[in-house]
Amino acid sequence: MEKSFSQWKKQCLNKLDLSKKGSVDEDIVHVVSLLNSCEEYFTTSSCSGRVILTDGAPESSAVQKQNCVWLFVSHHKCKCDELTSALAKSTGDAVLKFEPFVLHVQCRRLEDAQLMHSVAVNSGFRNSGLTVSKTGKIITAVRSTHGLEVPLSHQGKLLVEQDYIDFLTQTANQKMEENLRRIHRFYQNLQAALTAEKLQKLQIPDPPNSQELKDPSQRLETEKGEKGEEDEEEKRSKSSVYKRRRKRGQQNQTVGRHGDRDSSVPELDDCLDLFT
Repeated sequence: MEKSFSQWKKQCLNKLDLSKKGSVDEDIVHVVSLLNSCEEYFTTSSCSGRVILTDGAPESSAVQKQNCVWLFVSHHKCKCDELTSALAKSTGDAVLKFEPFVLHVQCRRLEDAQLMHSVAVNSGFRNSGLTVSKTGKIITAVRSTHGLEVPLSHQGKLLVEQDYIDFLTQTANQKMEENLRRIHRFYQNLQAALTAEKLQKLQIPDPPNSQELKDPSQRLETEKGEKGEEDEEEKRSKSSVYKRRRKRGQQNQTVGRHGDRDSSVPELDDCLDLFT
């Protein structure tokens, strides 16, 4: 599989671009370049999004690319005058379309395709899908649903008023703006996902805690300081016990002279001192 994927990628990237334009659309050159620079991916087809006016044969029940004439196409926002001029050339059934960004990516492994699909969905391309062919090719299709398709003429006769063409122009341009925003989000999310995946593969260990960051001399000084504090505390404790015993001895002598109680009876503190 590894060898086959490398061969497929080499063949795909070296062949001629057979699209009408013959090159990658400028608004997605950075996306295509990023994917093709990765070992796990390569692009097989793409379109940044376009406004298109086609003219199909009157006898055709459906508008098909092979049976229609392109009256107008733009990968950017369009002007109403441009659509009106193009419509004047219609002799069949003219249809205005907005086709959003679409990208087909072949992936090395299934988990690579799942990552790509997740990035696409999180970026607003919720109609994206993942397929595996019989030959083992794993393809992720990045696509959206905010398209537009409106018939405008039949047998060369315009069916709508100019105001409606103006409205459709504004609608198509708004969809183009949203399309570009989604492309931008997709690119940012893709960069973040690929970076996170690379870091995970590197398995970078967690940074050591603050104690481990200290050099040996610092650790030695810290340990000496802690030891000195313990010794000082022990000295203070022993001195306190000695003072208490000395005080009790003086008190016992006084009590013995006055005959108040038997000095041979041990004090409670003396018993406790046995455990000190």
